[in-house]
Amino acid sequence: MDYINGRKKEIDILAEVKLNHQDKILHIHTEAQSIHEDDFPERMYLYFSYLYAKHRKPIQPIAVLSYTREKEEPTQFQINTPTQNVLQFNFLQLHLTKKKWKEYIQSDNPAVAALLSQMGYEEHERAQVKLEFLRMITRMKIDPAKTTFLYGFFETYLKLNKEEEAQMMEKIENLPEEEKEMVLHLPNSYFEKGLEEGKQEGKREGIAEGRKEGIQKRNQEVALKMIARGMPINEIAEITELSKEEIKNLADK
Repeated sequence: MDYINGRKKEIDILAEVKLNHQDKILHIHTEAQSIHEDDFPERMYLYFSYLYAKHRKPIQPIAVLSYTREKEEPTQFQINTPTQNVLQFNFLQLHLTKKKWKEYIQSDNPAVAALLSQMGYEEHERAQVKLEFLRMITRMKIDPAKTTFLYGFFETYLKLNKEEEAQMMEKIENLPEEEKEMVLHLPNSYFEKGLEEGKQEGKREGIAEGRKEGIQKRNQEVALKMIARGMPINEIAEITELSKEEIKNLADK
């Protein structure tokens, strides 16, 4: 909360963790930034001050930058007077576009898989980047709800055109048979299950109507899982294609 102006402030992520299995608590504040803003370091400090005033716990601030800019971004905010350096606030910085995506494809972290879409890659590598993302989430055996969410996030930042999709399919054909079969089921296996359910339920009203009902039912199931995880309604609506009103009704039930 902005105590001075009475405006509500929303941070991106605040996590509470324990240090090395100790009882000491550390808050990690992560702020994502997609464009350059001159006052961003000051905003990081203001978020820090609000969080510390509320929780009175050590806070590690981290800025995650997803835009391209050759000039180095500041990681510090200072307040000085003619007689004294009053404040020097520092924060960590992760500049995704400066990370080499190939160095992270062996990771078993789902978040890293999704963030491949924002790392540094050449235009001709786009199809390969998406393929490696699919291979990563296949290897990690992520449940359908998480898979759909990660896939939606990835495609927000790296969506292949038809030619690139064809290139990726050629690369998939060269994978070992077992891995190829698993990759080809992502993320469509989730929708195919909905279609099969819809076909069974919709025999009386026709195959087309059944498909629609199946997808709707599966979308509602995934939305319920996302609601339980506390995901924002806007993100749930974007991923499941349900209306915000439908999602609110599911949450109320």
